[in-house]
Amino acid sequence: MTKVIGVRFKAGGKVYYFDPGGLEIEKDDYVIVETSRGTECGEVSQGIHEVPAGSLVKPLKVVARLADDADIRRMRQNREDESRAFSVCEERIAKHKLEMKLIDVEYTFDRSKILFYFTADGRIDFRELVKDLAGVFRTRIELRQIGVRDESKMLGGLGICGQPFCCSRFLTDFQPVSIKMAKEQGLSLNPTKISGTCGRLMCCLAYEQPAYEYLSGITPGVTSYVKTPDGEGTVCEVNLISGSIKVRLDQSPELPKTYHRDEIVILRAATRKNAKRKPQQGAGRPQQERQPGAGAARREPPREQAPVSAERQRPADAAAPAARPPRPEADAAAQQAKPAAAPRKRRRGKRGGGKKADGPQQTQKPGGGD
Repeated sequence: MTKVIGVRFKAGGKVYYFDPGGLEIEKDDYVIVETSRGTECGEVSQGIHEVPAGSLVKPLKVVARLADDADIRRMRQNREDESRAFSVCEERIAKHKLEMKLIDVEYTFDRSKILFYFTADGRIDFRELVKDLAGVFRTRIELRQIGVRDESKMLGGLGICGQPFCCSRFLTDFQPVSIKMAKEQGLSLNPTKISGTCGRLMCCLAYEQPAYEYLSGITPGVTSYVKTPDGEGTVCEVNLISGSIKVRLDQSPELPKTYHRDEIVILRAATRKNAKRKPQQGAGRPQQERQPGAGAARREPPREQAPVSAERQRPADAAAPAARPPRPEADAAAQQAKPAAAPRKRRRGKRGGGKKADGPQQTQKPGGGD
C-alpha cells in the first residue's frame, strides 16, 4: 500500500495521484506539482489515503509544495486571461475562414503554453492560425482536436433527466456503451430517446446494465413454460424491475394473470437473448442430422457389396494362373516389336553388323519359306 493524494486540475476533470512527500495536505487544499505539461496548480480532491501499489502509474511524482496566496491569485488571473484568449482565437479563426469550433482555452500555471481545444468534422490545416496566435500572445501555442463527448464534458449542460451532465460532474473516463444495452433494458431504439446531448448513446445506460443482467438471469423470459399457484402456463410479458410476470394459463388462456417471480417455477426456460436465432439453429440442425443419415444410407449398399465383390474376386484370384496366358502373348508381341525397332536404329549406325542378319531372319522367315 502507498500513501497518495488525489489532485484535480479542472472542475469535473480526471483525478491524478501524487505522493504527498511528508506534507500535511488536506482536502480542498491547493498544491503545486510537476506534470507532463509543466508546473501546475491543482485542487486536492482526495486527502491522504492508501491505495495498492499495483494500481499506480509509475513513477509517482512528489508534490512540490503547498500553494500560497500568490499562487492562487496567479491561477485565478490565468482563468481570466483564458476568456480573453478565447475571443481573440475566435476572431482569428473567422479571419482565416477555418471550419472549426473553438471549445475551451487553458493557460499553464507558468504561462509557458496556451492550449486551444476545438472540434471539426475532419482534419484542419491551422498552421497559419498558430503563427498568428503566437504573434499575439508571445508564447507557445498548442491546438488540440477533441470529440463531441469531450465537448459536452467541457461545456456542461442539462440532460434529458433534468440533471447536469454526468461527464461534467463525476465521470473521469468515458465507458463504452453499446446498443445491446438498450435492447436488454427494454428501451426504445429511437436514437432521439437513447442519445445524449452529444449525439452519442447516453452514458447512464452502462450504470444499470449489471442490474439488468442479474435480473434477467433470475427471471423467466417470454414464451417460457412455468408453473404457477393456479396451474401451468406460458409467460407472455415480463417486467424485470418490479419482478411481475404475466402468465397465460392453459386452463384460461384468454385472461393472463400476473404473478411475482418468486411465485413461479420454471418448467421450460426460453433464452430471450437468442430467441431470434433459435429458428435458424433449429432449421439448420435437422439438415445436419439428415446429412449423416442420408450419407450413411448411400454408403451402406457399397459396404454390403464390398464382401460380395471380395468373394467374387477370390475364384478369379484362384483361376489367375489359367487366365494369365494372354499376358505372355502381349509380352511376346512387345518383344517382337522391340527387335523390329532395334535393327532400324542399328542399320543407320552400323551397316553389315553381325546382328544385322538376326533381324532379317525373324522378319524374312515367312518370305524365305515361300
